[in-house]
Amino acid sequence: MQFVGVAWTGDDESFRDFIDEHGLTFPQISDDPGVVFDRFQVPYQPGWAFVRADGSYEQVNGVVDDAELTERVADLLATA
Repeated sequence: MQFVGVAWTGDDESFRDFIDEHGLTFPQISDDPGVVFDRFQVPYQPGWAFVRADGSYEQVNGVVDDAELTERVADLLATA
C-alpha cells in the first residue's frame, strides 16, 4: 500500500511549507500541469483517488474523515 500526496498548484515554497506544517512523511509530488488530477478525475482539492492494484479507482471529492479513510484502506487491502 502506498500513499502519495499530490499538490496541484502553487509555488515550491508553499508546497514545502504545507508538508512541514502538517508533518507529512509520505511521498509528495507537484502536479502543476494537472496530469495526475486529470487522470483520476479530481476536480479540486481536497480530492482523493483510491487506486486498486488492477488500476481501477474510486475518486472522492472533499474531506475524508478518519473512519472513512480506514474503511477505504481496508477495502483496498482486501482486494490486493
